[in-house]
This record gives sequence, structure tokens and C-alpha cells, in this order.
Amino acid sequence: MFAAERRQLILEMVRANGAVSLRELARVVQTSEVTVRRDVRALEAEGLLDRRHGGAVLPGGFTRESGFPQKSHLATAEKTAIADVAAGLVEEGEAIVVGAGTTTQELARRLARVPGLTVVTNSLLVAQALAHANRVEVVMTGGTLRGSNYALVGSGAEQSLQGLRVSRAFLSGSGLTAERGLSTSNMLSASVDRALVQAAAEVVVLADHTKLGTDTMFQTVPTDVITRLVTDEPPAHDDRAATELQALADQGVQIAVAGTGVGTGAGGDAVPPGGRARRDVPLPGQRAARHPGAGQFRGGPASLAGDVLPPERTARVADLRRR
Repeated sequence: MFAAERRQLILEMVRANGAVSLRELARVVQTSEVTVRRDVRALEAEGLLDRRHGGAVLPGGFTRESGFPQKSHLATAEKTAIADVAAGLVEEGEAIVVGAGTTTQELARRLARVPGLTVVTNSLLVAQALAHANRVEVVMTGGTLRGSNYALVGSGAEQSLQGLRVSRAFLSGSGLTAERGLSTSNMLSASVDRALVQAAAEVVVLADHTKLGTDTMFQTVPTDVITRLVTDEPPAHDDRAATELQALADQGVQIAVAGTGVGTGAGGDAVPPGGRARRDVPLPGQRAARHPGAGQFRGGPASLAGDVLPPERTARVADLRRR
């Protein structure tokens, strides 16, 4: 096959699938990965696709992902409040998996105080946050280090999760919509996140309001697999986030809303560690847990703090329903 024919076929495969590994491209065009890598580099120079670690993806901002330094400075107060609420879901002696991300890193810092906990993770940042927690056992996956988010990815990471069973998975991502669920911009990260989900009886998504209504390239957790979403209160003018929250609630996702103000919750509940109030949004028609062993969330309103929506929030939800 001539180079021009190979590159045309490579382009067609990437356009049809969104992302393709170098190994798969080499198999289809019947050449070596070295040759395919050279072809991919040439196509990237023409702006026809983007190279990624171990593969090629469609070009454009839809597939691009911010690195850790940029992410670590975004929505910091919101991530801290979300981590406070999420940590309250974890019990002594539990075994959980925690995915990569700046929000899950905040969660890990709080999990250091939970005795008898076992945490399985592919994130170096999560492991570092728990490194000096004497009563927490940390289990790292194998895999190849992805430097942009300090996470282990690839077949080694996925294979190390086979046969594993834990109570909950705590995951973050690049975007969350009611239509597709949680998604991320990187093919390898998405694949590992899916393996983490398979190991858990329940899935808890941690996503601040800036990710609500954002859809990125690779789906990691479909909406009907998400047990609970922990997020922060969207600003009053953010109709997109509020609409997405209602749509997720209508599909049965239990939603815990973390406040970022200092004081007590709407129902007078004690402030959790970190000085931030929290409350859960009562949801219509909660579904029962779908995974074996998921006994905590069996339907009915979510009840971390037992609060009801304030009048202004109730009015906003009612207005969304009328639309």
C-alpha cells in the first residue's frame, strides 16, 4: 500500500471512530507501528488529526484537555466543598476506588482520616495524599504514567483491576450531561475509568457546576450507571447547569449539592470538616440501586443532610419543568 493510500485509510478510521490506537491502525493498514506513527505525524502536520499517547484522534478543541496545572486553579472552593460532602459517604473499613482528577485529589486528603479504609487508585496524586495515613491502605494499579494528570493508564492499569470488587467508585471527568453521562477528553483515561466502574457496586461522580452540560469526546460512565452526583450550587444565572441537574434528577441520579458558604446548612445541620455547609436535593422518583450490593441508595429523596430545597431553588426547578 502506498503512503497516500495508508494515510487516507488512517483518516477514514479516525473520522469513523473518533479515536484509534496505533496498534489498531497498524493492523488494518498491514504495516508496522513505526510506519503508522510517521503517517500520523504527517497528517497532524496538515491539521487533519491530533496525535495522542498511543493513538490518533479527531482534531479540534473538542478533544483537547487542560493539564494538571491549569485544572488545579479552577473552581477550587467548589472542589473543596464537593470533597467535604463526598468524604461523608465513606465509612470505616470500606474498600473503594478513586479515579484521577483534581477533585478526587481533594477527596483523598479527607479520606486520610477514615480508619481501616482501603483505596484502590490509578492516580499518583490520590496516592500521595494518602501516603502518610497510617490507617489507610493504598493499592495502586499498574500501567503507563500519563504525565498531564499524573495517572496510570493503558492495558496494565485495566488488567490490574480485573476481578476486583469494592463498594464504591469515586470518579471525576471533563464533562457531565444527562444524555451521555460522564465523559473525558482522553481515550486512555476513559478506558481506565470504565474499568474502575466495573469494579464498583456504586458509582459516585464528583463534578462542579462548570462541567454540567459539557460533553467531551469519550464516554466513561453512562447516566443510568451513576448512583449519585456530588456537585455545587450553580450560579443563579447558569440556566444550562440548572437544566442539566434537573434532567439528571429526572433520570434517577441522586444529587448532593455542596454549599461553599460558611455557616450551617439550610436545615440547620452541623457544618462538616472544612467549614462548608451541605445539603441534598430531594429528587422526584429516585430509582433503586442497580448494582449488586448497593444497599445504601434504595430510592426516595437523597438524605445526607435531610434538608429541603430553599424557596428560590424550588421556584427555579418548577420553572424548568414548565419549560
